Amino acid sequence: MEKFFFEVPSIRRKEDAIAFINEFYEHHSQINGAGGLHRYLDDYEGWLQKLDADYKRVPDENKVPARTFFLIREEDDRIVGMINIRLALNERLSKYGGHIGYSIRPTERGKGYNKINLYLGLKVCDRYGIEKVFMDADLDNPASWKTMEALGGVRIREYYDDQDAHCIVVDYNIDVKKALAGHPEYEEYISPREA
Repeated sequence: MEKFFFEVPSIRRKEDAIAFINEFYEHHSQINGAGGLHRYLDDYEGWLQKLDADYKRVPDENKVPARTFFLIREEDDRIVGMINIRLALNERLSKYGGHIGYSIRPTERGKGYNKINLYLGLKVCDRYGIEKVFMDADLDNPASWKTMEALGGVRIREYYDDQDAHCIVVDYNIDVKKALAGHPEYEEYISPREA
């Protein structure tokens, strides 16, 4: 059985991380949950410094503290996904964006990996005392909102976003402890190397 773990980005993953982002460009796919990596392909070291600053950030109306992880498949030590977890929400993120952005590389989609990604993300939220996770997705991205629903996400709103996404957006809340307790089956996919 495949096993996965979260890893804090480091210089060791530079080539794999850049290949991960380039795969999105090759497949003309939207990039989410990558902590801005796509803007640092020529300055990976600068991105690592940005992530460190993001983690230590004091929340304000523009920025909040966040933690970014690679989702690593243990058997081939490959980045198959990423997740960006905001450890606090400001007013804007309370309405749009929420606590978590995530992605699975285009060639690894359709295998259930994002459910494992979100499950591990909820475990991180639990460690940081986040009891209720707010997330959103474009309505025309059912892979994302079905992942939320699979882990107990409750749809709380559907609306047309004419400011950022320019499409219909669906909002979800996930009760973290209830989601983790209700889905012990995901534990069998978690490597002991979990971050």
